[in-house]
Amino acid sequence: MSVLFEPITLRGLTVPNRIWMAPMCMYSAATEGPGTGVATDFHLTHLAARAAGGTGLVITEATAVSPEGRISPADLGLWNEEQQHALARVVRAIRDHGAVAAIQLAHAGRKASTRTPLQGGAALPAPEGGWRTVGPTTQAFGDHPEPDALSTAQIRAVVADFRAAAGRALAAGFQAVEVHGAHGYLIHSFLSPASNHRTDEYGGSFENRIRFALEVVAAVREVWPAELPVFFRTSATDWLSEDADDRRDGWTGEDTVRLAKELRAAGVDLLDVSTGGLVADARIPVAPGFQVPFAAAVREATDLPVGAVGLITEARQAEQILTEGRADVVLLGRELLRTPYWAHYAARELGVESRWPGQYLRAVQH
Repeated sequence: MSVLFEPITLRGLTVPNRIWMAPMCMYSAATEGPGTGVATDFHLTHLAARAAGGTGLVITEATAVSPEGRISPADLGLWNEEQQHALARVVRAIRDHGAVAAIQLAHAGRKASTRTPLQGGAALPAPEGGWRTVGPTTQAFGDHPEPDALSTAQIRAVVADFRAAAGRALAAGFQAVEVHGAHGYLIHSFLSPASNHRTDEYGGSFENRIRFALEVVAAVREVWPAELPVFFRTSATDWLSEDADDRRDGWTGEDTVRLAKELRAAGVDLLDVSTGGLVADARIPVAPGFQVPFAAAVREATDLPVGAVGLITEARQAEQILTEGRADVVLLGRELLRTPYWAHYAARELGVESRWPGQYLRAVQH
């Protein structure tokens, strides 16, 4: 029996296999008018196809908890009922194909208000539809404009936005929710000393810098059922401490292990372990499975299940990660864009029976 195709149970939710779809922004929502942030037919087709392809759990792209939390104007959102109803349709399609529907809730912070990657990804000025961004301080990301430093009252308002979005996600039928605490977005920018220079209760010490993340998790847990899991995506390192030539202090793998223990106590059921995104000029040694050691370190030091992500492309590679105990699940990103039916092909390679849609098995040519 392949470990990759064994079910995994988190709280009261059983996922049919350990091949999960990582959240990937599609930048395909309307950018203005009543359809702003609303999932479209593209999102339905895109996500349902991966469920039909045998993926066990499908996570929607980073879904903003407020208009200001979007990376670009074309991001999905979940701050109103129209967005909720559109996502409910997507959820039904995912679940109809036997997969678990999950959603990633996010606030882009100082990396918000950008053009889409197809438009170059640069900061979007206000006359062209951009908006003021926010962060722990006024320190900018790369060449982006300086953000506004959040006051404590504004931090509480963002926490409330996460709580409200989680409630809408539940109403839409999602079975798991992931808090986006990675890639230089708002929560990550509070975690790392490279971007958080506050001197109040949200800055300085490790305990203060993780306070915002824990408050968001607590708020989500308040509205999320006890029988359903909450995930947290982390950037396990800013890739500063790994560079002998870089003297900046950053978030480290050791910090991630410490945070994982706190997240477990706060009600998080799985840590989705990514890296990077905080510092625009960080040197990242990208190679197949390059982020897996960080997931393995968390799994070894804590009892928190972990997901490994990052250039996992081959069935036997994914199987080995699990059999060696370096992760509990694998999350595939771009490989699922290239091969929506990756899970079915992996099952065949590993000698496992896959769950092709019945229509495909019964189809005959006329």
